[in-house]
Amino acid sequence: MVREVAEKFLACGILANGFARVRCEGPGCGHEYLVAFSCKARYFCPSCHAKRLALWTLWLEETLLVAAVPHRQVVLTIPKRLRAWCLYRRRLLGDVARAAAGTVTAAVRAMTREPELAVGIVACIQTHGSRANWHPHIHMMVTDGGFRPDGTFVPWPAHDTAALTEAFRRAVLRAFVRRGVFDAEDAHAMLAWPHPGFHVHDAVWVPDGDTAFAVRLARYCARNPVALERLTYEPHAPVRYRSDKTDGPTAGTETVDPLEFLARVTAHIPDKHQVMTRYYGWYANRHAPARGRRRRAEADAGAAVVVAPRERVPLRESQRRWAELLRRIYEVDPLRCPRCAGPMRIVAFITERAVIDRILAHLAAVAARASPPDA
Repeated sequence: MVREVAEKFLACGILANGFARVRCEGPGCGHEYLVAFSCKARYFCPSCHAKRLALWTLWLEETLLVAAVPHRQVVLTIPKRLRAWCLYRRRLLGDVARAAAGTVTAAVRAMTREPELAVGIVACIQTHGSRANWHPHIHMMVTDGGFRPDGTFVPWPAHDTAALTEAFRRAVLRAFVRRGVFDAEDAHAMLAWPHPGFHVHDAVWVPDGDTAFAVRLARYCARNPVALERLTYEPHAPVRYRSDKTDGPTAGTETVDPLEFLARVTAHIPDKHQVMTRYYGWYANRHAPARGRRRRAEADAGAAVVVAPRERVPLRESQRRWAELLRRIYEVDPLRCPRCAGPMRIVAFITERAVIDRILAHLAAVAARASPPDA
């Protein structure tokens, strides 16, 4: 799995592996450029992951985060002793996510004294720290309260994060005991640690109706393990990677051997079919009881559910949406000619090796003729 993803990443964005031809349709222009194919590797290729995030956050904005209710970011961290287990037994990451969601849901219900509340949770499993090191933790975007069966939203009152941390610690230890990682005696001994290593942070609050802030927060929660703007590398030299922290023990720039950094980064490649973004409660999938309660609440309120016919997207419209996606990522319009500002369209996808070599050789010859001779 790791080898397959790494090889796809090495071929990503290289014209020699195939490309699309894009040509201007403006009168008398004919400007043309090539767009290399991408690898579509999730959580590894920064460029392809950014495209996935753009599509995902667009879906969040238009489909999931439609209720104008406040949200809260909740970050839950486990101690170093448990992180190593999660590296070699990736299923434990899902257990930690379920423990986190169950803990927050129970806290909201307990503080509001309403056991039937459905809390909306989008949980992103992050495995990386500030220096791309192995540091599994859970980033969650949580409705700052819960929904009653009739659809009424009940805010989450002020609460104690220390109690939330203790509940999360006990839930995670129970999950690890059920998986056979250690026995109940070891878990009981860990409860006596003066510095247990569990931590919960929930100080980031999103006001109701501020969907733009919620979407930015979601992108941060599901970000790529490596930020290229913080990476410095030259051939035959160590890798320098700058932390995103300005203070604390993980701040500053770390110098790492290239092979060690490569091993560090590839550790974040998820297992095949492993789900890294999960939805709980009010934001669970359509078959979950919460979604059913929400549909019934809307029906009781007299709100008719209109089902649109399945959309058939023509080729030109799909190209326009592809352009809109790139606009969101790179803040440029790839289907607007940089010379005459006219419309551009994809004229061909080039995948045959002989044709690829012939086109690239021709472009190299043109560039050589256009370049000035050496003085």
